[in-house]
Amino acid sequence: MKQYEVRDMSLAPSGHMKIQWVRDNMPLLRGLEEEFKKTRPFEGVKISLSVHLEAKTGYLALVLAAGGAEIAVTGSNVLSTQDDVVAAIADDGHKVYAYHGATPEEYERHIEMCLAQKPNIIIDDGADLVSFLHEKRPDLAEEVWGGCEETTTGIIRLKAMDKQGVLKFPMMAVNDADCKHLFDNRYGTGQSTWDGIMRNTNLIIAAKKVVVVGYGWCSRGIAMRAAALGAQVIVTEVDPVKAIEAKMDGYSVMPMAKAAHFGDIFVTATGCCKTITTEHMMSMKDGAILANAGHFDSEIDMKALEAFAVEKKQRRANIMGYKLPNGKWVNVIAEGRLVNIAAADGHPAEIMDLSFAVQALSAKYIREHHAELPNKLINVSREMDNEIARRKLAAWGIEIDTLTAEQEAYLESWQI
Repeated sequence: MKQYEVRDMSLAPSGHMKIQWVRDNMPLLRGLEEEFKKTRPFEGVKISLSVHLEAKTGYLALVLAAGGAEIAVTGSNVLSTQDDVVAAIADDGHKVYAYHGATPEEYERHIEMCLAQKPNIIIDDGADLVSFLHEKRPDLAEEVWGGCEETTTGIIRLKAMDKQGVLKFPMMAVNDADCKHLFDNRYGTGQSTWDGIMRNTNLIIAAKKVVVVGYGWCSRGIAMRAAALGAQVIVTEVDPVKAIEAKMDGYSVMPMAKAAHFGDIFVTATGCCKTITTEHMMSMKDGAILANAGHFDSEIDMKALEAFAVEKKQRRANIMGYKLPNGKWVNVIAEGRLVNIAAADGHPAEIMDLSFAVQALSAKYIREHHAELPNKLINVSREMDNEIARRKLAAWGIEIDTLTAEQEAYLESWQI
C-alpha cells in the first residue's frame, strides 16, 4: 500500500504555512499537542481520519500523531480537500490519500486506502468511513475499538444504524457535545457560509431576501449572520417547535413552495435530501442564488436540475448557471456541495479549536474505555464538555464564579 497519494508534493511549504497559522490560533489543540507529546496516549494506536482536509483538520491529525498514533488521512468531500495541506501531511511522513476534485471512483479508493491500515479508532466527518466499512469492508470491524463523528449529517446516519442495531463498534456523538454544536454549528457555519457566498458572488447581502432551509443549530447561525448583514430572512421548517423559535427570533416562516417566490439567495442546512427541488426552482426569481451548507450535495436536488435544465454555463469561478424551461436562470455555488468549505476556507480556527478538542479527547476516551463500551452511539460526557469550556476560558484569560459548598447543597436539596 502506498504511503500517500498526493497531487503535488511541491505544494508542501504552502501547506506547512497554513497549518502553522491555525496552530498559532488554536490554543486548546496546541495545549493538547504538548500534553500528548509527554503522555503519548495513542502510542501503538492506528487512527484513520476522513475529514474536510484543510489546515485545521490537518493540524488535528498531527496532534493525534504527536500523541503516538499511526495516522491515515483522507478527505470527506472532493471539493474541500486542499492539495497543499495534503502535501504537508505527507511531507511530515504520514499516510494521506486525497486530492482536490477526485472522481467518485478515486474518492472511494482513497477511503479504502485510509482503512487499509486496519484502524483501532476512526475520526469521521459525515460517517463515510463507518458506512464504507459496514457495507464493503466488514472484515475490518474487528480491529476497530470505536470512533468519533463530527457532523449533524453523520449523526443522522449513525442514529439510523444504532436504531437498526447494526453498529459494529461504539461511536462518540461529537457533534452533539455542547462545545461542538453550540459554537461550531452556529457561529462557525454562520460566518463561513456567508464567507463562501460573498467571496464567490461579490454581491451585497443587505436588502436581499435570504431563505434559510431548516432551523437547526447550523441554520440558526446562517440566519443570524444574514440578518446582521442586513438581509430579510425567511425560514422554512418541518419541525413546528423550531418554526416557533424562528418566528420568535424575528424571521418570517413559511413553506418552501411559498418562500421560493421571494428569495434572492437560498441556503440549505438540514442534513436531509431534496429540500429544494426543480419545482421550487421554477417559482424562483430570475438569477436566484442557491447554496448548500449541509454535508452532502443532495439537499439541492442537483441530479434533477442537471437533467431538467435546458442550458448551463459557468457564471463565475465556483458558480454554475442553469437555464430552466421557463427561461429563468438559477445559479448554484460549488455544485451544491458544502459551500463554506468547497468554496471557502471553512470555519474559523478559533471555533474549530473547540470542536477538535472534543474530537481529540473523545478519541482518548475511546482508547481508554473501549472494552467497556457498547456498540452504540454514545454522548460526550458533561464532564468533558465542561473541561474543554474551562480550557477555552483560560485561553481567553476569563475567570468565572464557582458554587460555594452551601450553594451546592441548596441546589441538591428539595427543601427551601
